[in-house]
Amino acid sequence: MSICTVIMAGGSGTRLWPLSRAMHPKQFLSLHGEDTMLQATMKRLSKLDVDSLVTICNEEHRFFVAEQLRAIDKLGSIILEPVGRNTAPAIALAALSTEKDPLLLVLAADHVIQDEDAFTEAVTNAVPLAESGKLVTFGIVPTEAHTGYGYIKRGNQQGAGFVVDKFVEKPNVDVAQGYLDSGDHYWNSGMFLFKASRYLEELKKFRPDIHEACEASMAQTAHDLDFIRIDKEKFEASPSDSIDYAVMENTVDAVVVPMSAGWSDIGSWSSLWDVSSKDADGNATHGDVMLHDSVNSYVRTDGQLVAAVGVKDLVVVATKDVLMVADKNSVQDVKIIAQKLKSDSRSEWEFQREVYRPWGKYDSVDNGERYQVKRITVKPGAKLSVQMHHHRAEHWIVVSGTAKVTNGDKTFLLSENESTFIPVGVVHALENPGKVELELIEVQSGSYLGEDDIVRFDDRYGRA
Repeated sequence: MSICTVIMAGGSGTRLWPLSRAMHPKQFLSLHGEDTMLQATMKRLSKLDVDSLVTICNEEHRFFVAEQLRAIDKLGSIILEPVGRNTAPAIALAALSTEKDPLLLVLAADHVIQDEDAFTEAVTNAVPLAESGKLVTFGIVPTEAHTGYGYIKRGNQQGAGFVVDKFVEKPNVDVAQGYLDSGDHYWNSGMFLFKASRYLEELKKFRPDIHEACEASMAQTAHDLDFIRIDKEKFEASPSDSIDYAVMENTVDAVVVPMSAGWSDIGSWSSLWDVSSKDADGNATHGDVMLHDSVNSYVRTDGQLVAAVGVKDLVVVATKDVLMVADKNSVQDVKIIAQKLKSDSRSEWEFQREVYRPWGKYDSVDNGERYQVKRITVKPGAKLSVQMHHHRAEHWIVVSGTAKVTNGDKTFLLSENESTFIPVGVVHALENPGKVELELIEVQSGSYLGEDDIVRFDDRYGRA
C-alpha cells in the first residue's frame, strides 16, 4: 500500500526564542545540521516507499515551506490553514485531499531523529498494523525520567507493537521515574501511521463536528501558485482539538509501535544542547564563540564574537538584534520573555532583524526617528511588488548585481555603485533580471517608516 507523508509545519517555537520567532519559527531554521528541520524531516523519508507528500502550514509561513522544499526537490502539495485549529483538523484536511486511500505517515516538521535507520525500521514494522485498520502511534523508548513529555502505557502485544492501554499527561519527576522503571511506558512522539479512511471514520465517530467542518472546507479548494487554499469560513467553524484527544484516546484500535531512534522534539534550548556535539567540557557552540573555564553550556551566535569566561550550565544566544542569557535549568521560561515582548507590542517576538520574503530578504541595518537603512537581497529572477508609499521616500544604491527598476513612468537598469531616488507617492518596483543575487542599500526617509505603508498594485506572489 502506498504511503502519503503528512508534514505538520505549523507552530511558533517560542521556547527557542530569540532564534525562533513567530514569523520565522524553528521548523524553518538549521538548528541541528546544515538542513532546516523541515528539510531534514523530508530527507529522512528516503528509505521508505513514499508515493506522495502533503505539507500543512499557515498563510504566513507558506513561502518558507515552498522555497525550502523546492530546494531539495520535495515540493508535493501544500495545504494552507486559514486559522490554527490544532492537529486533529489539520490531519483531516490531509486525509480528505488524498486519493486511493493511502497510509498517512504523520510527522512534525520540527523533530530531530539521529538514527534514521531505526526510524525507517519502526515505520516499516508499523505498516502491516496500519494496513489492517489499526491507528498506529510511535512511542519513543524513554532514556530518562523526562517531565516535559506525555507518555503512552502499552498493553498486550499486537504484531510489532502493543495495544495502547492509556495516554498519560506530563508527569512529575517521581511519576516519570516510575514510568521509566516500569519499562511499559513510552514518550508520546506525535507521529502516526494509519489509513486515511480509518482516521476519517474514527474522527467522524468521535468528533463529527470537526469532520463536518473539514469536509465542508475541502469541498471547494483553490490552487494558488504552489498552494491549496481551503474555505476559510467553513474551516473557522471547526473546533480546535489535538488528534490525541479527538481520536487516539477514544478509539479501540490504537496501537503503539516502539521507536528508539535518538528522537527529540527540540522543545527548549536544553534539549538542543542534549543532541548537539560537545567539547571535552560539555560545551556546545555554534558560530564565532570563544570559551575559557566554562562547562556544560550552549553558546550560539549568528554574527559577532561571543566570549564566555567561567560560566556553567548557561545558554547564551546572540542574534543580530537580541542577546539572551539563561540558566540551562530555566530555559522553559524563555517563552515568557517572548510573551511579554508580544504584550508590550515589541517586534522582537515576531521578526528577526533579517526578514525573509518570497523574493529574498532584507536586514534593517540602522534606524532613527525619520530614517531607516536596509540591506536588501533579491534572488535571481525575483521581483518585489509594484507599489507606492504615502509617507516615505527611498534611495536605492546597488552594491552588487543588476537591478531592473521601475520609477514612475520610467524603467531602467542599475549596476554596481549606481543609484536612484524614489519620491513619496511614486509607483515603483524592483527586479533582479540577472543570474546572481542582487544586493542593494535602501535608505528610507519620512514621517512614517512602518512596513504597513505599502500600497501594492501588482504582486506575483499573491500578497494583498
